[in-house]
Amino acid sequence: MSESSVGNLQAPTADHSSTGDGARRAPSPPRRRGIGWRQRLEITVLSGPAIVVFVGFVILPVVLAAYYGFYKWKGFGAPTDFVGFHNYVIILTDPEFHSALLHNGFILVLSLIIQGPVGILLALLLNRKIRGRSLIRVLIFVPWVVSEVIAGTGWSPMLQTDGAVNDLLQKIGLGHLQAEWLSNPDIALWSLMAILTWKYIGFAVILFMAGLQNIPEELYEAASLDGASYWQTQRRITLPLLGPTIRIWAFLSIIGSLQLFDLVYIIWGQYVAGTAGVSTMATYMVQYGRNAGSFGYGSAVAVVLFLISLIVALVYQRFVLRRDTEGALTGRST
Repeated sequence: MSESSVGNLQAPTADHSSTGDGARRAPSPPRRRGIGWRQRLEITVLSGPAIVVFVGFVILPVVLAAYYGFYKWKGFGAPTDFVGFHNYVIILTDPEFHSALLHNGFILVLSLIIQGPVGILLALLLNRKIRGRSLIRVLIFVPWVVSEVIAGTGWSPMLQTDGAVNDLLQKIGLGHLQAEWLSNPDIALWSLMAILTWKYIGFAVILFMAGLQNIPEELYEAASLDGASYWQTQRRITLPLLGPTIRIWAFLSIIGSLQLFDLVYIIWGQYVAGTAGVSTMATYMVQYGRNAGSFGYGSAVAVVLFLISLIVALVYQRFVLRRDTEGALTGRST
């Protein structure tokens, strides 16, 4: 073999090594494989029934309610009397709807102010080893398990003027505290809040106790070694780490307060709720929609209630739940 041929063979090697390590290209990331037809079929089969149910029982009723809300419809036959936005104008200018909206707002605020702190305190209590903890748990959880119909039919006779509550106050020497708990507009809404707190405090306690179980014990041990008191530990460790659970509970409580219907309708009925000052948007919808035979107007009220709940949910998610949802996302490109 000649020297020129040897030089030709060694030239590429010399050129390649002259580039240096710094000029070498980084290995390209592996390409993501697309979803095959089997995976697509599995996704379709598994999510298909849920999507059908969601569309049939959530999306379709909302669309139909929006459609019927533009008509003066009695609930049977095809709607033909088109009234446009007339139903919505009546809703937004009706003082009774304004009162119902204020009642929902009052219940929403008080639910957060009362049930939140009480639920946290009870969760902290039940998270410790104390005597009678099992009994206390049962007493707190049972009202939440009981259906609204049973709770409403149980509280209604007890809060009557001649009911068990006034009778008990009379027997223990507190007869001056007797009141018309259900019919007095100045008291009825507070009576409703007491029932709601009794009914749903167990749900808050369950969520908060679940959140407490996720807090590492090492943090409490470290705080104890540093000389922190019990309440300092709760303020510096428990409440911040329990924040996501509290925000989720608050979101559920807000939506439930806006859609409150069953307990009010069962205890006060369709006509007493307005005069007693405990009407809600949902009871207003039933009273002036279905019971009045004006299903078009009731559909319009349902759309307004849906939009209010949707706007509140979106705003809450945008400004309150944003960091929780972003922290839960994985696989983001950097």
